[in-house]
Amino acid sequence: MSVLQNALENGIFGVTAEMAPPKGYDFSEQMEAAELLKGKVHAINVTDMQSACLKASSIGLCVKLKLAGLEPIIQMTGRDRSRMAIMGDMLAAASFGIDTMLALTGDHTMVGDCKASKPVYDLDSVGILRMLSTMEATGKDCGGNDLATTPTFYKGAAVTPVYEPQILQINKLRQKVDAGAKYIQTQGIFDLDALKRFMDAVDKAGIKAHIMAGIIPLKAAGMAKYMNENVPGIAVPQDMIDRLAAAAAEGKEKGVKGLPAKLGIEMAAEMIAKIKAEGICDGVHIMAIGAEKNVPTILEKAGIAI
Repeated sequence: MSVLQNALENGIFGVTAEMAPPKGYDFSEQMEAAELLKGKVHAINVTDMQSACLKASSIGLCVKLKLAGLEPIIQMTGRDRSRMAIMGDMLAAASFGIDTMLALTGDHTMVGDCKASKPVYDLDSVGILRMLSTMEATGKDCGGNDLATTPTFYKGAAVTPVYEPQILQINKLRQKVDAGAKYIQTQGIFDLDALKRFMDAVDKAGIKAHIMAGIIPLKAAGMAKYMNENVPGIAVPQDMIDRLAAAAAEGKEKGVKGLPAKLGIEMAAEMIAKIKAEGICDGVHIMAIGAEKNVPTILEKAGIAI
């Protein structure tokens, strides 16, 4: 059974981190960070060319993590693969014992760094989930042919709690859960009241899935402003931006570097602690964006141990 599945289905507060493969083939930096996460998180979500920027594939780093004794979550987007390629990659992943996945539609190539690449979008996230669920139920591939061996996956999807109108996101979430998603990771959350309103809407809609709040440790006021202006579904409150700016000013005055990043770690830890203490959702997904080595510190400050 998936390690994450075992935790969530037994009422344990789920904790996952996120990691991007390199723009190259040397995974040493990622593996060094991963070793620090061992025993601290239930699984590591490996991105699949996020923001449509070319990097090594998710499956490659997932295999490296699995061989090193860590639990990977393979991301699978519909942007770059046909349904045959998706199923082929998932069968290959299963052969290495990778049993947890996250289905995404994927950002369009026009927003990435290889704009001449043609997107596929044979299946969106719902289609990917539905295809894998059908495979598991029937033992057949996407063409209706018998498989020699049929894997099962703990399937997940993503959601954006602050998307408006909210009903559209709720309806999309329902489709993903109906297609087989058992756990949901959210876009980065900075306003717990907004998260509570979303969770209330999910409950009222009768949607049953384990939801994990996305946590992005902020590094500077400029980072927060950039995300507000350029990343759909992100809404960093002004008071957080002001606190980060004040920390930067204090650091400049005292000649101390890194105060905004330290504050970002503290704010992330505060949010995680409140989410668990108030039972807002079933876990957290920490997206440290290249600073995965900080995740153990964040969890320690939040009082979280798996």
